[in-house]
Amino acid sequence: MSDAAPAKGRAAGVDFGTVRIGVAVSDFDRTIASPLENYTRRGEEQDARWFRQLVEREEIALFVVGLPLHMDGRESEKSAEARQFGEWLAAATGVPVEFFDERLSSHEAERLMLDAEMTKKRRKKRLDMLAAQIILSGYLESTEKFSE
Repeated sequence: MSDAAPAKGRAAGVDFGTVRIGVAVSDFDRTIASPLENYTRRGEEQDARWFRQLVEREEIALFVVGLPLHMDGRESEKSAEARQFGEWLAAATGVPVEFFDERLSSHEAERLMLDAEMTKKRRKKRLDMLAAQIILSGYLESTEKFSE
């Protein structure tokens, strides 16, 4: 899927979930990732409409979907679900999708929020979009190394 990924333009990080999806966005130069929002899934048609509006509103040129892997790097059933979602997302929006290892992104997000002494309610509200930010930041850092 990454063959058609544009080198420029805003990227959106996606922490895929069957109920809720965390979204983060980069700046136009793809140097900084910021949490944007959580989206609660409502059905294929409404989800497609929401993502198309996101693409237009935020000028998204690339989606980076977190790929859940086992600690040894093997793909799992959740990996297959994330890949299927990524294929659907690319077809629904016309925007290329790349996948990025998301091992420990949710754990890292939870740790950061605990360090910030957030209440359980605030942590739950922010967890997915912060995980998306961690996924997108990791992707941006990994591609930065190749462009130097």
